[in-house]
Amino acid sequence: MKRFLWVLLAAAVLAAGTAWAGPQDLAVTYVKAPLNVPSILEKRLGLFDKAFAPQGIAVTYPELLAGPQQTQALAAGSVQVAHCLGGTSALLAAAGGVDLKIVGIYSRAPRAFVILVKDPAIRTVADLKGRKVAGPKGTVLHQLLVAAVKKAGLAPSDVPLLGMGLPEGVAALLSGGADAALAAGPAVPKALEQGARVLVDGKGLVDATTVIAMAGSFLAEHPERARLFLKTHRAALARMKAKPEEALNLTAQETGLTPEAVKAMLPLYDFDPTLRPSDLAELERTQDFLMENGMMQRKVDLKGLVRTSL
Repeated sequence: MKRFLWVLLAAAVLAAGTAWAGPQDLAVTYVKAPLNVPSILEKRLGLFDKAFAPQGIAVTYPELLAGPQQTQALAAGSVQVAHCLGGTSALLAAAGGVDLKIVGIYSRAPRAFVILVKDPAIRTVADLKGRKVAGPKGTVLHQLLVAAVKKAGLAPSDVPLLGMGLPEGVAALLSGGADAALAAGPAVPKALEQGARVLVDGKGLVDATTVIAMAGSFLAEHPERARLFLKTHRAALARMKAKPEEALNLTAQETGLTPEAVKAMLPLYDFDPTLRPSDLAELERTQDFLMENGMMQRKVDLKGLVRTSL
């Protein structure tokens, strides 16, 4: 039944206008937020385009921002690489029957994922009891909220979460429609400029892990393309370090932030794609979160989901 639902959802993605990738195309999702500097460089500088051009492979960059959109596109075959997919979304999709493999880590950024408030009376997470928090359900940010609430000695039910997108949640906080908002990336400094403040970030609570996922069929049929993709991604990371001003300026142009703001935020992100034992432990904790909150009915075998070598 779940597999059937995924097929329907995937069809909906295609109907919504996601271009089908032909046999000589490579579709890589383009997600700028929260601060995905590698993706910005790869697209703006045409790094994947240049790497795959000698093979006659055209690279496209569908902007599927939400995790479920990315995994539905993987299931439909319209996307081969989900480039920056939340660990929660990857696990939920795999549990629902989507054939995907995690081939690397996109980023770890616990301090970049935060709970924002405005009311001066809210000084600790415990002060959120009975108050409304706005943000996306079933995400790393939701996981942060639950972890913070439990650490404060409360139950998740003590702090109602109003499910909505990240921009809408921040807007609700700023307009008085919510007492707190879950936020990450450029939304945070922009909210701070309008009177919000950070109540708590993810440090010590969640690793805020996003992953690089590929369609299982793509890996099986084109392992050489998968290897070239990862090689090019690592080259982009090396370029970030070698030409930091270029990275800052391009990211500022794409996000609307100043280069100074990008420079201040960048140290919050660890873009090393190597899958570490700590990453697998975090994915296991994420599974526990999804199971405990009724969003996942069965656990996924992480050994089968993760490909540590290609």
